[in-house]
Amino acid sequence: MKIVICGMSGFVGSALKHHFQGEGNEVIGLSIRSSTSIHDIVAILENSDVVINLAGASILGRWTSSYKDVLRKSRLETTDKLVAALKQCSTPPHTLLNASAIGVYDSYHQHDERSHDYAGDFLASLVLDWERSALRAQSKQTRVCIMRFGVVYAQGGGAMEKMIPPFKLGLGGKMGDGFQMISWIHLEDLVQACAFLIKHEEVEGVVNFTSPEPISNLEQTKSMGGILNRPTFLDLPAWIVKIVFGEGSSVMLDSKEVYPRVLQESGFVFRYPTFDSAMEQIAHEQG
Repeated sequence: MKIVICGMSGFVGSALKHHFQGEGNEVIGLSIRSSTSIHDIVAILENSDVVINLAGASILGRWTSSYKDVLRKSRLETTDKLVAALKQCSTPPHTLLNASAIGVYDSYHQHDERSHDYAGDFLASLVLDWERSALRAQSKQTRVCIMRFGVVYAQGGGAMEKMIPPFKLGLGGKMGDGFQMISWIHLEDLVQACAFLIKHEEVEGVVNFTSPEPISNLEQTKSMGGILNRPTFLDLPAWIVKIVFGEGSSVMLDSKEVYPRVLQESGFVFRYPTFDSAMEQIAHEQG
């Protein structure tokens, strides 16, 4: 297959590139900037089989007004251009996998893909606008899957790159009250789920990319301390997180209990369904 990845240089994009190239596919990176013409995008997409859109600035940060603009533009303008180019292709890719986030869901319910209990904050609004933009690419020729990512864990990058060092130094602890639920996915399962969706053409629309067993921040903290054999008594109070990150602290403090109903009902099997299994693999890789 010819697979085009927008956002290939990032943590997830690099893993997808490695996987698909390892299976003998042609993988092409696509960078969409304000100066990139629709014509140039069409030239890359024409006669490709799959396009995976991961473009977007990191949501981990202090959400100032200017950074909110960056978050929106990096997702919406890129996706709008991508969709416009897809509509101009004579032979467009049969599948668009578009990144999204479980931040769309509220903190008060359990969620699967049937849930419409959305949060009322900036992140949920951004996610819904982003998804609406991507879904405009749906046609008889192109199927669209919206990948709502949970927190992505793996050795060497993502959230674990920031989490493990303080734990190894004995500086780990729960964040806030620790009761917030974390819906997460191991990077290997994320990559395999992408490959699964490409093969299963009957699946379309929203797909939660989360493990089947979400975990509370407190349980996660205890698990990491046990596996790394380190104490976990240096808690991080919510008020400090809010001072540092402002509105962006919601990413770390809000509860998200999300389940991957579509993937499981379609027959996908997780390699790392529990946080302990994922953490043990990551710790083993780190040595």
